[in-house]
Amino acid sequence: MTTGISLVRENTESMQPPRALWVSFPLGRPLGIPGDAKFQHEVVSAALGLLDNPGGPVLADFPKDVPPQKSELLAACPVAFPKRVEPDSSWSNRLLTETELLKPCYELSLRRRNGRTLVGVAEQGPEESIEKLGQLVDADELPTDIKWLKRTVEDLKAYYHEAMTAQPGDYDPVTQQNMFWRDTTLAAAILVLFEKFQNSDSDELKLVARMLAPRQAVGAATGPAGG
Repeated sequence: MTTGISLVRENTESMQPPRALWVSFPLGRPLGIPGDAKFQHEVVSAALGLLDNPGGPVLADFPKDVPPQKSELLAACPVAFPKRVEPDSSWSNRLLTETELLKPCYELSLRRRNGRTLVGVAEQGPEESIEKLGQLVDADELPTDIKWLKRTVEDLKAYYHEAMTAQPGDYDPVTQQNMFWRDTTLAAAILVLFEKFQNSDSDELKLVARMLAPRQAVGAATGPAGG
């Protein structure tokens, strides 16, 4: 028997894992606000409690929303993403430029976290990942290596979010997510791939689209940088 915590309900309903706990928290925060050990313990306990069900699949709702955060929490990252890019610039060049912009912040974040990072799921480093992803979007083709694509996108999103929170302090997760999907070239590239999978005739490929960018994230991207 296995159990897990889900942030994207429609994906969980499609996959039908043995037991899943759905939480209404912002993307990237499956246990709630970082540092709130008591609340996180409640979430984990609720998830483990699903193992008491004799059979599955089980999809249960966690009864609480994420606790409200203080108004003085930081609302923005220390990086100012460019609002406009040269229209004839390739996706590869734009993505590499953006990654170089974030590199000092990511390295600062890595030092502040004593080397702890969520980056490393992909086989290659962020620079190689971003270059290959850019080449895929430039080629205007539907990617075929889904396993590579999923790991690469997750790795790069972790790289960006850790760089965006390099400075000490607490960050509003909703604002941070909206900033990523609205302002970054990486998000714009992911959404290009999202549209390709979403518009395919295959239900299986449509699931890949939701894996890349959940509905909430697509809605936050009111003005992506890059298109």
